[in-house]
Amino acid sequence: MRGPDHKATGIARKLRGLQTDAETKLWRHLRNRQISGAKFVRQEPVDRYVCDFVCRELKLIVEADGGQHLESGTDAVRDRNLSEIGYRVLRF
Repeated sequence: MRGPDHKATGIARKLRGLQTDAETKLWRHLRNRQISGAKFVRQEPVDRYVCDFVCRELKLIVEADGGQHLESGTDAVRDRNLSEIGYRVLRF
């Protein structure tokens, strides 16, 4: 697996301060190991993508899409690429 993508890391840092209302509400429930003790992080680079919420130990990605993700074809390619490196993606 490749090392960290420094461009993606910078983007992730910016996005942490620009969360949508839906992401903020979802984060309240995912943070601090509230769900089955799983540790989630937000706006985390995985491969070449910045994912909304990631649990690395479960290889689980949670995306709070909302209206900004209208390109389902792009999402399908992204999901397939993440699946190839062992991640499951849940979209809301």
